Formats: sequence, C-alpha cells, structure tokens
Amino acid sequence: MTITEMLGQSGLLTLLGMSVVFGFIIIMILCMKLLHAVIHALKLDKEEPAKTTVASTPAPAASDDGAIIAAIAAAVHDKALKS
Repeated sequence: MTITEMLGQSGLLTLLGMSVVFGFIIIMILCMKLLHAVIHALKLDKEEPAKTTVASTPAPAASDDGAIIAAIAAAVHDKALKS
C-alpha cells in the first residue's frame, strides 16, 4: 500500500467518523426538541412557586453608624501601619 492510498483511506475514514458524529448530534438535538414539545404540551414544565417567606433584616440603628465608621477607620489605620 502506497502513501497516497494510505492518505486517501485515512481521509475517507476521517470524513466517515465526522459524519457519524454529526449525524448523532443532529438526531440528539431533534430528540431533545421533540421531548421539549411533549413536555410543553402536557404542561409539565410549570413548577409551582415555592411558598417561602422573605425575612427582612432590620436596618441598623443610627447609633451603630458611628461604631461602623470607627471600625473601618481602625482597620485602615492598622493596615497603614503594617505597610
């Protein structure tokens, strides 16, 4: 078998393999679209919303603002001293 025949055979085998994979992907996409249509037709895609209550956190008191600012200032000052 010559190199030309081997290259021709490998090219043919490559195209055959790529065609099989491409065909499988097309079939899989069509099956997924069919499944989506069936699920949508049977109205199985609608989920009931979860009945959860949203717990609101209270806003910090006005007196806490000074404590927060002091903590941030201390952290910045400490970071500046370590640098």
